[in-house]
Amino acid sequence: MKAFIFPGQGAQFSGMGKDLYEKSAQAKDLFEKANDILGFSITDVMFAGTAEDLKQTKVTQPAVFLHSVILSKVMGDSFDPDMVAGHSLGEISALVANGVLEFEDGLKLVSKRATAMQKACELEESTMAAVLGLEDHLVESICAQTKGIVVAANYNCPGQLVISGDQLAVEKACEELKELGARRAMILPVGGAFHSPLMEPAREELAAAIKETEFKNPKCPIYQNVSTFAVTDPAAIKENLMFQLTAPVKWTQSVQNMIKDGATEFVEIGPGKVLQGLVKKIDRTAQVSSAEI
Repeated sequence: MKAFIFPGQGAQFSGMGKDLYEKSAQAKDLFEKANDILGFSITDVMFAGTAEDLKQTKVTQPAVFLHSVILSKVMGDSFDPDMVAGHSLGEISALVANGVLEFEDGLKLVSKRATAMQKACELEESTMAAVLGLEDHLVESICAQTKGIVVAANYNCPGQLVISGDQLAVEKACEELKELGARRAMILPVGGAFHSPLMEPAREELAAAIKETEFKNPKCPIYQNVSTFAVTDPAAIKENLMFQLTAPVKWTQSVQNMIKDGATEFVEIGPGKVLQGLVKKIDRTAQVSSAEI
């Protein structure tokens, strides 16, 4: 069985999507439609902007979303998943590709998500850190006993967990984790504490927008970051998405469940190959590839 997976923030690169725009009339139309919806020319930044330009919150998330979704649309019949999943932001890309959300609605939610997260980041000094080489339960226990707010945020693959929270708590947890034997515990260059309780203001803002958006039946099951199991009911998909910003991204568990349910091949749709690397670390026998037109 074939699983199509969609990357999140951090996969962006200068020139992304330019080949799609030039090769496909359908892609060109969708990119131009995106420029109109967003109210600025995101294609100019995607195709010719610097890495610094692409880091702007209002650009990064829509850019990754557009690259993934437009690629899935121009693939035509070769987009034939038995199941889908997306990493953080990538979950919204997966929902559009899977027929749950309309293109316009998905892009509006992504734009709202980006601005809401940016506002939440400005309320308190916060950050994230990557922890390598420790078992999940050890990282969780250090987070639980550290003063302040610090939680497990991204379960990326065995031995790779990202923690998130207020600046001092994350720094303190990193010191403790190194003493416990972590190979690395390093602060990441991110704007704030994503997938932690500090994102509650953003979660509330995005949840209000999600409530007003129509969710349709998916073409195939989606394995969501919050639940990790196959979901096909639009109401359940909607509910899970509402809690994604404050809940951890359970990528390891989602991939393990997809494999348990029969996935043998994982196709990454969008910029980069990060998810392919994570899948191989979760299960060396899984086949991985990048989607092409």
